[in-house]
Amino acid sequence: METVALHTRLKAGREAEYEAVHAVIPAELDEALRAAGVHSWRIWRSGQDLFHLVEVEDYAHMRAFLEEHPANVPWQARMAELLEVQDDYSGATPTAGLVWALP
Repeated sequence: METVALHTRLKAGREAEYEAVHAVIPAELDEALRAAGVHSWRIWRSGQDLFHLVEVEDYAHMRAFLEEHPANVPWQARMAELLEVQDDYSGATPTAGLVWALP
């Protein structure tokens, strides 16, 4: 199991819309995430900044599985309207590394 931290940023003024879209995600996307090995995905928002904490069996596998998945492609297109930087699925390694944890 991997715990992955991610950071994304909303376009200015799209905060409420982002939260509304995430109020209920499509059932087929939920199923795809679970099939990709995701156990938990939580998102916090501070202003335009989004902080994701993902618990997944294998992050690289999840990315490859979801890249062209028919439930994920339209979701990513919708997210691209709301985020400053669109996810192009070029990276299979998260960019945020753990610095410290309370033992």
